[in-house]
Amino acid sequence: MLEGIHPLLTGELLLHLDRMGHSDAIVVADAHYPAWAFGTRVVDLPGISTPEIVEAIRTVLPLDDAPGIDLMTSADGEVLEVQQELMRAAGTALETTRFVDRFDYYDLSKGAYVMVRTGETRKYGNATLRKGVVGHASS
Repeated sequence: MLEGIHPLLTGELLLHLDRMGHSDAIVVADAHYPAWAFGTRVVDLPGISTPEIVEAIRTVLPLDDAPGIDLMTSADGEVLEVQQELMRAAGTALETTRFVDRFDYYDLSKGAYVMVRTGETRKYGNATLRKGVVGHASS
């Protein structure tokens, strides 16, 4: 056990976050996402929502320059409640978030360093975060 570490950050997840380099991506996926089909490194956290784990990840991981986060565009193009929660959890705003078409999002996610599959059941509850420079003045 460690002090000062968010309790949702497991040892396995911390290991992957530590091994990520500048601009490497982490996909935080909802329960519907084909994480195991796309990812070679997948951490399963079935009891956690995507906004909860994004908030926890952001306690140790700075975002890359804007847009440091990608969200999947909803079917009707509306920004859904879960997406608003993801932006708040990441510390971003609509202007600093990139929205990506579903299939383009899938293609982008295949290059992610790690995927976290959560128990989030709301559709479009996925976020891709890109790691910024740790210890940099803007982090």
